[in-house]
Amino acid sequence: MTGLSAQDVRFAYGPKLALKGVSFSVQPGEFCALLGPNGAGKSTLMGLLTRLFTTSDGTITVAGHDIAREPRKALAEIGVVFQQTTLDLDLTVHRNLSYFAALHGLSGRDARKRIDAALERLGMAERAHERARDLNGGHRRRTEIARALIHSPSVLLLDEPTVGLDAEARRSITDHVHDLANDQNLTVLWTTHLTDEVRDADRLIVLHQGEILADGHCGALRGQRALADYFLTLTGADA
Repeated sequence: MTGLSAQDVRFAYGPKLALKGVSFSVQPGEFCALLGPNGAGKSTLMGLLTRLFTTSDGTITVAGHDIAREPRKALAEIGVVFQQTTLDLDLTVHRNLSYFAALHGLSGRDARKRIDAALERLGMAERAHERARDLNGGHRRRTEIARALIHSPSVLLLDEPTVGLDAEARRSITDHVHDLANDQNLTVLWTTHLTDEVRDADRLIVLHQGEILADGHCGALRGQRALADYFLTLTGADA
């Protein structure tokens, strides 16, 4: 089995059930938008997918590896962009990526080749020797996506990656990640609460109060309605 799969995943914070039997799968080359209002359970799910949290209720499989039984093999297949930036702002773009490559056991010519390719892919090659602190928000995000690709993962997880960016930067980042799914055959799971980040051809999962309310292609699900109206009808949330 390739791609990403979650089956009957449950998670609770004390007496509060944050995820209530969530099941879905995302295939290679598929851009899947996980859309939900704040508090829907998106970040909890991302925490489970990256093993920041663990649960004995349900099964998560990454590129054929059960994350509970084979965590190292599963996590080796995942690239992650978290909601909050995790760059070392005092290091250059290249040094940030070199440090991450070393954590994955990559060094020398192989690491340099991977770093150069990742930066070129994200349009960041000319900024390789700039400090992360001197980059704007959009370029920091591109750097983090490039970093997430260094170890050649098959699954890319992005947790609300456009938070705090302006409309142009958000559109640019969304375009880049769509291209990665198409060109690199990556399995992409993109969480957001913003309906304008989802395209009609995208796979769409609507998560609300820990439950999946809809799962299918965005255009087919919304029909003749604007996605914001469809989302509001499902969740009663502000789109």
